[in-house]
Formats: sequence, structure tokens, C-alpha cells
Amino acid sequence: MKTVTDVETLERLYGVPGKSSVLKEVDHLHPAYRPFIERSPFMVLATSGPGGLDASPRGDPAGFVVIEDAHTLLLPDRRGNNRMDSLRNILADPRVALLFFVPGVNETLRVNGRASIVIEPSMLERFTFDGKAPRSVLRIAVETVYFQCSRALIRSGLWDPARQVARAEFPSPGSILEALSPENFDGGEYDRELPARVKTTLY
Repeated sequence: MKTVTDVETLERLYGVPGKSSVLKEVDHLHPAYRPFIERSPFMVLATSGPGGLDASPRGDPAGFVVIEDAHTLLLPDRRGNNRMDSLRNILADPRVALLFFVPGVNETLRVNGRASIVIEPSMLERFTFDGKAPRSVLRIAVETVYFQCSRALIRSGLWDPARQVARAEFPSPGSILEALSPENFDGGEYDRELPARVKTTLY
């Protein structure tokens, strides 16, 4: 199988980037890019560490990632599964990438930078939601910001209601865990308890 093994071959294959693709990348949170963060209720956080790579979904009401200034973002770390994959990675390698989505908008915004894990009480209090503070807040020093064109989301039809898939067509969380478990795991019981558990542990 023929593969690409050097940059020169890659550049011959794809050609040079267009002028707009170069202009779009800046080293700060330009005012034109702020709405992509302020209106986003969902983003993906990518990290790297000794155990490999991780991409973690993060969501909250729009504006949950706060623009502190032109070079700083603040991201509260809400309750999850306590695996702490992203946080473990950041301790070993602070480099992060964030990809912001806004429902109905086909462009996305990518932010690269370096993160630190803040546990200052006043910072945690600042991000209290529904009476509960996060255990930590990621402070992200922005290095590059770039908005992705619409092609990928247009091709995928991500926001097209006609392409939505019924959840019932997929295995339930309990049945997946039961299939993966070498022990006697009761998937049915897990599924019955899951809605209430998610509701009470959302924050």
C-alpha cells in the first residue's frame, strides 16, 4: 500500500493553502471569533499524555466557556465519571485543543493553547451552577485561534433534523456495559436507574 512519508510529497499532493486559510489563524481571541465561544453550548477538548490521546465532550448552557481576555479562556470542569483522562493528560502535557460548535451554524472554531488546573476557591465559586461548584477550572492560555469552514458539517448534515437517528436504534448503555463486562452485569437494572442518576448527578 502506497503511503505518504514526507512533507514534500504531502504538499505536492494537496497544494498550497488558500490565502483565506492563512488569514483565519490568529494568536488571540479576535472580536470576530468571540460569538463562536459565547454562543456555544458544546465543545470538544483534546489532550495528550503518557497514556495517549483523549477527546472529551464538554457541554453546558451557551457561554459556559468564559473569555477572560483576548488570550485567556476559563472552562469549568463539571461532574463526570471521575476517570479524569483530560486532567491527567494536562498534568503531563499542558497542550490542549478546543473545538466549539454552535447549533445550526456550520462553521466551527478551533482554539489551541496550554491549560492549567485551577482550584482557587474564588474561581470555583465564580462557576457555581445549580448550587454546585466545579471541582476545578481549566485556565487556557490561548496560542492560536482558527475557524473551520462549513464543508464538513454540510457534508455530514449534522444539523439536519431529517438525518437525526432514533436513540432506540442503538444499544442501550446498560446493554453495552453488560456485553463488555466479564462478570454478571445487570444491564436492564442499569438502564432503569440511569435517567434518575443522570438527573441527580448532572452537576
